[in-house]
This record gives sequence, C-alpha cells and structure tokens, in this order.
Amino acid sequence: MSRALVLGWFALVGFVLFGFTAACSGDPGYNEDELILATTTSLNDSGLLDQLVPIFEAEEAITVKIIAVGTGAALRMGVEGNADVLLTHAPAAELELLQAGDVISRTLVAYNDFVVVGPAEDPAGVAGLTDVSAALRTIAESGATFVSRGDDSGTHKKELVLWSDAGLSPSSESHDWYLDVGQGMSATLTVANQRAAYALTDRGTFLALSEDLAGLRPLVEGDPRLLNFYSVMEVDGDKGRINVIAAQAFSTFLTRDDIQAMIGDYLRERYGQPLFIPAAGETEEGISARGGAAN
Repeated sequence: MSRALVLGWFALVGFVLFGFTAACSGDPGYNEDELILATTTSLNDSGLLDQLVPIFEAEEAITVKIIAVGTGAALRMGVEGNADVLLTHAPAAELELLQAGDVISRTLVAYNDFVVVGPAEDPAGVAGLTDVSAALRTIAESGATFVSRGDDSGTHKKELVLWSDAGLSPSSESHDWYLDVGQGMSATLTVANQRAAYALTDRGTFLALSEDLAGLRPLVEGDPRLLNFYSVMEVDGDKGRINVIAAQAFSTFLTRDDIQAMIGDYLRERYGQPLFIPAAGETEEGISARGGAAN
C-alpha cells in the first residue's frame, strides 16, 4: 500500500472519529444561546423589534442577532442557511422558498399598507388618487422625481410590480426623474425628503420616521394592491447549523395573543393610528377581501 494511500486512509478515519466525537459530545453545530434573525430594513427602522425582541430574549434566555437587510438579501440568507428565522414582506418570493423546502413554515404575523409619499406641493398632482397605477403614470408623465430603493427589498419588489401594473418599467430605462438609490427605507425617505420627491414606503416606517420627514406627506393610499404583509419563516434545519428550537420558539412568540396585542398597540397612541395590524391566524386573501380593515 502506498504511503499516500495510507495517509489518506488515516485522514478519513480521523475525520469520521471527529464527527462521531462531536455528535457524542452533544455539540449541535450552532450557538444554542443565539438566534439569527434576518429581517427587512423597513421593519427594523420602524422600531417595533426594539420593543419585542428584548421580551423574547428574557423569556428564552437567548440573544437575538438581528440582521436588517432588504427582503431579497434576507431570503437569500435563509436559502444559504445563514439565518435561523426570517421576518419579511414579499409573499410571492416567500412562497417560492416554502415550496422549495428552504423554509419549513410561513406564518402571517402582521400587515399594514404601502403609501406613495411626496412633497406637500405635489407637483405631479396625485394627492387623493386611490388608483396607484394612475398615480404612477401621472408622476412619470410629469417628470417629477421619484426615489426608488433599488435594493431588492420587499418594498422594491412591490414597487416594480406596481410600475408594471401601470404599464411602465422605469428601472430598466434611463430617466432623469427616476432615482435609484440602492438604500434601505430610512435612507430612501431621507433622500425623497431632501429632494422634494415621491417614493413608495410602508406606512409603519413612514409614521415612525415622520418627525424627521417634515417635507413629505402621504398622497396616494387606499388601493387594495398596496396591502403589505409580514410573515415569519423558520429555516429548514437540514441546512445545518440552524437553531431550529429557537426559530420555532420565536415564530410561536410572534403569534401569541399578548405579543399580537403589543404589535397592534405599537405607537398607536402617538400617531392616532396603528403602524401594524396584528394578523396571526388570518390569511392574505381574507384580509384583502375586506379591504385591509382590521378584523
């Protein structure tokens, strides 16, 4: 037997014994004291997680590592096994992960709606429109500046669908009035505020940041297509190094009656309206059928 073959054989035996030892020692292959949550910048910017996560950490004696990115990036983290649990707002893309087996569950947690915000002067004249397609076409025809997140987030995905519904595709063309910033919701709204421009935002983030956005107003709202659904998804444990137990606990936590009540009450008194409407146990279809009104 050659020396190289002998060395290879010993290396293989050593690898197997190492794996066996790790298994017998009870090493789960991940940090049992940490939950990695991949979520959206818009949800993180709203401040809601700052209220909820400390409660979960205290109850479960675990540290939650929040990674706030665009929904597209958050979903990729799930596919690649780099997060334990996902909290996002792109239903079509989420269902693709569920069907592919990248996540083992998808549970609706809450919803709000998207609004088109813009300067009080409203140079495009879209204030009061409830047909978002008509509003976007009017903005495009006027040449008024529209700021896009351009970051593959849930909000950006929704914006592209809405432009398509309006028969337009400004992101694939060169327009002076269409500004792609490749940033999160907070930064995008800041740019829109500075430039007296229009933008699509979720209502929760806009309300939470409204004190710093004095130049912007909600102008287009009420179209059923603007409903915005947030779901929690547990990443498939077969991807390895996934804290399955903590992910399941967090999913259950978000849908508990007391936590759902906290979600519905978050900053409601300050703004005179809810930033998020609790939705555990409901479906997108049911909520859409009643026009987004709270159940």
